Amino acid sequence: MEFTIHHQVLLVAFVLATALGMLANKTNFCTMGAVSDWVNMGDTGRLRAWLLAGAVAMLGVVALEAMGKLNLASGTFPPYRTAQFAWLRYLLGGFMFGIGMTLASGCGNKTAVRIGAGNLKSLVVLVIAALCAYAMLWTNFYNDAFGRWIAPTTIDLAARGFKSQTLGDLTGLGNTIAGLIVALALIAFAFAARDFRTNRDNVLAGIGIGLIVIAGWYVTGGPMGAEWKEWADFADTKPLRVETQSFTFISPMGDAARYLMNPRDFSLINFGIVALFGVIFGSFLWAMLSRGFRIEWFVSVGDFLNHAIGAVLMGIGGVLSMGCTIGQGITGVSTLALGSILTLVAIIAGAAATMKFQYWRMMREA
Repeated sequence: MEFTIHHQVLLVAFVLATALGMLANKTNFCTMGAVSDWVNMGDTGRLRAWLLAGAVAMLGVVALEAMGKLNLASGTFPPYRTAQFAWLRYLLGGFMFGIGMTLASGCGNKTAVRIGAGNLKSLVVLVIAALCAYAMLWTNFYNDAFGRWIAPTTIDLAARGFKSQTLGDLTGLGNTIAGLIVALALIAFAFAARDFRTNRDNVLAGIGIGLIVIAGWYVTGGPMGAEWKEWADFADTKPLRVETQSFTFISPMGDAARYLMNPRDFSLINFGIVALFGVIFGSFLWAMLSRGFRIEWFVSVGDFLNHAIGAVLMGIGGVLSMGCTIGQGITGVSTLALGSILTLVAIIAGAAATMKFQYWRMMREA
C-alpha cells in the first residue's frame, strides 16, 4: 500500500497525541481536577496550567498567521471562527459537559489518559460518550432534540458587519494585537502565583500541551496540510475530515464509533480518531515506565450510574458546544473565538456547580 500524505498526517497526529498522553499522565494534567482543586481547596495550580496551555497555543496561532504559515480564515474543524454565533449551543453544551465530566471523573482527554493507565471505568465512559456523540453527529438526534429550537437563537454576525466571531474582528484590533494582549495577560496571570511558578509539572503541562496544540494546527493548516487537502480532493474516496484542525476529543469519539461500525472503510479513520488512540497509547507508555498502571473498576452501582450519566452528558454536551475542555478550552481559545471562551466559562461553571451540589449532599447525609 502506498504511503500517502494522508498516512503521513495521521502518523504525525499519532506521535503528537502519544506525547500529549505521556505528558498529561506524567504531570496529572486534568481540567476537571483543575476546577476541583480551585473549588474545593482554593488551589489554582492546575487551573493556571490549563490557561497557560491556551495562552501558549494562542501565541503560536498568532505567530503562524502573522508569518503567513497558517490560515484559519478559510475554515477549520470545528468551525471555531464562524460568523454564525450559536451562543446558546456554547453555553448549554458547555454547562452539560462540565456536569458530565465531573460525574465521569474527567473530560474527554482525561478519560483517554485514565484508560491508558488501566482505569476500566473510563473505558465504559468512553464507550457511552462515543455512542452519544455518534448519535449527535451521524443521526437525526441533534435536529430532533435541539436543532429546531436552538437554531433560531444563532446570531449572524456577518449581517452585522463582522467577518467572524474572533476577538480581533469584534473589537477591531485585529487578531494579532488581540491575541498578543489576551495571551500575555493569561501568561502573566498563570505565573503571578509563586506556587505555580515553582511547580515544574504544572509549568511543563501548560507549555507542553500548548506547543502540541500549535503543532496540530501547523500540521493540518500549514504546507503539509495544504498538500494533504490537495491530495484528498483527487482521491478516489475522500477521507473523513481532511480539514485544518488540532486536538479535540468528543467528536473523534463519535467518529470512532462510526468507524467501528464499518471497520473495513479506512477512509473513516481521521486525525481525531488517531489522536484519541494516540493519547491512550501515550498514557499507557508512561504508566508502564512509571509503574503507575493500575486496574480500576466501579466500587458500587451508584458509582457506575454517576459515570454513565456523566458520559451521556459529555457526549451530547461536547458535540452541542462543538468541543471539550481541550477542543474548545485550549484549541478553540487559541483561535480567539468568542464561542470557545463562552464554552470554557460554561464548562467551568457546570463543573463547579456540580461539585458544590455534591458537597452539599454529602454534608446533608453526614
